[in-house]
Amino acid sequence: MAKLKLKVLTEDLLLQVFDEALALLADPGVRVHHKGALDLLENGGARINREMMVASLPEDLIRAALVTAPQEFHLYNLEGEPVVHYGGDLVHFDPGSAAVTILDSRTGKQRQPVTRDFINFVKLVETLPVLDAQSTAFIPRDVPPEMGDLYRLYLALNFMHKPIITGAFTRNGWQVMWEMLAAVRGGEEALAAHPLAVFDVCPSPPLLWSELTCQNLMDCAAKRIPAELISMPLAGVAAPVTLLGCIVQHTAENLSGLVIHQLANPGAPIVWGGAPAVVDMRHGTTPMGDPGTWLIDLAIIEMGKALSLPTHTYMGSSDSKALDMQAGAESMGGILLAALSGANMVSGVGMIDFLRCQSMEKLVMDAALIEYARRVAQGIETRETSLGLEQLRQNPHQADFLERSHTRKWFKMELLMPSNVIDRGSLEHWESTGAMQANQQAHAMIPKLLSTYQPNHLSDELRQELHRITLSTARHFGCDQLPELSETQEIQ
Repeated sequence: MAKLKLKVLTEDLLLQVFDEALALLADPGVRVHHKGALDLLENGGARINREMMVASLPEDLIRAALVTAPQEFHLYNLEGEPVVHYGGDLVHFDPGSAAVTILDSRTGKQRQPVTRDFINFVKLVETLPVLDAQSTAFIPRDVPPEMGDLYRLYLALNFMHKPIITGAFTRNGWQVMWEMLAAVRGGEEALAAHPLAVFDVCPSPPLLWSELTCQNLMDCAAKRIPAELISMPLAGVAAPVTLLGCIVQHTAENLSGLVIHQLANPGAPIVWGGAPAVVDMRHGTTPMGDPGTWLIDLAIIEMGKALSLPTHTYMGSSDSKALDMQAGAESMGGILLAALSGANMVSGVGMIDFLRCQSMEKLVMDAALIEYARRVAQGIETRETSLGLEQLRQNPHQADFLERSHTRKWFKMELLMPSNVIDRGSLEHWESTGAMQANQQAHAMIPKLLSTYQPNHLSDELRQELHRITLSTARHFGCDQLPELSETQEIQ
């Protein structure tokens, strides 16, 4: 099979970026605001300035971490089946996890999400086959914000089948989230052997690891739960303005996290990921749909592959505030480029407004765009020994191919048949069926898709245990009762 592949950096540039990142980690080094991580680094051979909390990493320490880090691993669904392969050029998609609002399906305006929104979102992801994993997409605001990280995982576990991309952002959140995952999988060893989740772990640009993110990184390593490094350099603000300078910083930040992680537990699974962006100097925003952002994303994927590590990126979102032409163009551009890059996990579909907002309608539309991108990335295949000569000699000069068994045999494999979001009918057909635009078609599809959702197999006892774990934490924040988890949720 011919598979299309995209590259933006030459081998010489990749080597120079890597060499400059090594030099940067040696001098001036990386700030690490965690005593235990500094101890690990010092014992590994790094030079530590305790007063400044800065670690200077020698090259041999970095190269040793690259040797012990696994080149691939699998994520498993709730049933224990391997469904996501981190490694090589296999590409998977999941919704992003950074949203603070949801686009209301009725009004088309952003609002704060609540529990019923999250449940519907998880169910919708389950019904879209092109989405390979769930995400803790946004934080329901009908619980205390201090427990938002673990609460959204609690909700997802009650309704998901697919594995999940998640993350902790409170001091005790990671431990509680791990406890829930272990309960669902059947114990600590079973979870390590068949991981159900990846935890995003984010350094602070430029070149700083906070106490919380260091602890999350080390906790993931200790329990052998996959960690996903999400370096986020912002070109011109929290990183050099040149794209290559930004890429050097991203490489250094991820390498430093890799070293801490592998020192904590050599061989633990980790992903080379990121969400870098350029900065629009007119507005001070960080456009994820900008060509410069895309180019940085493609370059960091190439670097991860050059280092033989599983890869991740944030692409497929839009900076538009509505489901308009801009949203479609930016989403298609990001999704297609990501598919051609071979990134193992692509986060961000369904999102608008600089990753601030999730939209169920956009998620449905983006699913159609993923189908497009995967068909392009698949390339042109040789189906038969004779490419066309044999068929063209049968009944020459006759346009009877629609009648042939050859057409019936191959058309579903050769030709993409997209969902109803993509209109390919005649003008008369479009008008007779309501003259709906893509976002209206997507809106109409949501209840139909949700009606096909199949509940997962968690026992009542296990659901009660998840409730107990979550409620125990909630009570520390003055919340004595969790919102009801109704199987039938009204769409808003």
